[in-house]
Amino acid sequence: MDGAAAAFSVILPDRALRIENLGMTQAAIPDAAIRVRNVSHQFGEVGEARHVRALLNTSLDIARGELLCLIGPSGCGKSTLLNVMGGLFTPTTGAVTVGTTPVHGPMPHDIAFIFQESALFPWNTIFENMILGMTFQGVPKSEREDRARRALEAVGLDEFAAHYPSQLSGGMRQRAALARALSLETQILLMDEPFGALDEQTRMVLGEDLSVLLSRSKKTIVFVTHSLGEAVFLADRVAVFSARPGTIKEVITVDEPHPRKPEFMTSAKFHRLRDQLYGLLHEEIRKSMSQSAKPKRAYEDQAKGDS
Repeated sequence: MDGAAAAFSVILPDRALRIENLGMTQAAIPDAAIRVRNVSHQFGEVGEARHVRALLNTSLDIARGELLCLIGPSGCGKSTLLNVMGGLFTPTTGAVTVGTTPVHGPMPHDIAFIFQESALFPWNTIFENMILGMTFQGVPKSEREDRARRALEAVGLDEFAAHYPSQLSGGMRQRAALARALSLETQILLMDEPFGALDEQTRMVLGEDLSVLLSRSKKTIVFVTHSLGEAVFLADRVAVFSARPGTIKEVITVDEPHPRKPEFMTSAKFHRLRDQLYGLLHEEIRKSMSQSAKPKRAYEDQAKGDS
């Protein structure tokens, strides 16, 4: 056993099995929260100007109660895979299951999303935003207020329940979005760069809060990020994507208990893992930049010809 499977078997020695994904061995997890099998996805049709192959033959198991980060070059399919997991996209080929249930569309009782933008309704107070999310999910009216209060307390915003989103900082709005997701009481959270628009200091503090939440709730979290430090600090495992069409190049295990302490960020272990991620990503980022440059050169050549 080698690669990611060997690393993961350190955590799960009795349960590590083997699956093959483009020649790379990964750990298959019995009773996984999410299974991704041979997922490929394209936008548009072959031959069309807008055709893009976003994902290629991607397979992955996500354990119950773990935080898995997806990291890779821009445009490599990280968010596409997240949307496939959540039932917002139907993959071109392959399949995803949540528990034993195939994913064929949104599963609001099982999965909650948190996006880069807080997506709070500006004309509603924070508390009203909590209630509205539960109303859409079909939570009984008798449970909504209590759930909303508990969720706001969990993220430290109970004193701001009557405020409007415009009255809160960016970091507080993202905490409110997290509270709304928590109030839905799903076992899975899919988070697409939720702290990406925030300054680094705020991101790390929110990361600490998320680590505490994970240690208490045991929720399964899939978290898309471009930040090497954020991935190492938050994740139990980090799935590193190749350049487009994206597939998983390697899975790195971060063997550090939750909740993570601030001093972890200054440790030799943290920097070793961050450097390992950088080494894996550097070549892929170069490939991605080269891919982006080709359409630009083609456009410039055509412009010269037209002149």
